[in-house]
Amino acid sequence: MMTYLWIKSFHLLFVMAWMATVFYLPRILVNIAEAADEPAVRDRLVLMGRRLYRFGHNMFGMAFLFGLALWQGWRVFPQALPNVTASLHWIDAKLTLVVVLLAYFSWTGRLLKRCERGGALPSSRTLRIANELPVLVLLGVIFLVIAKPF
Repeated sequence: MMTYLWIKSFHLLFVMAWMATVFYLPRILVNIAEAADEPAVRDRLVLMGRRLYRFGHNMFGMAFLFGLALWQGWRVFPQALPNVTASLHWIDAKLTLVVVLLAYFSWTGRLLKRCERGGALPSSRTLRIANELPVLVLLGVIFLVIAKPF
């Protein structure tokens, strides 16, 4: 049981770190969009965004590995890890929402890369609105994990 708790703790740690990047990268994009007239500020923000995006990829990778161990680890180590999903379908809904968050993260990364190449960003207002979407998706993930409604 202690192995399961350690894996779950690491999974939560890396998920929180990844979600920080999911929430902060769009804010950097808003600032880039608003600093169009100041090349030095824009370049610094692009650099920050690139480093944050790379960090987010690493954190997602670790969260993915520990999440995979939680989800399917019981098949490899049945004595150490319980089958926490059994035949329940909340995990399917949760994983779908995680894919939505990953797609959103990838979209913001593409916006950053487009900006690096000199392309235009959506308006800062559009980016601000888009910045609120992952909060709602994360709420769904949290509810599914806690309530396990189906």
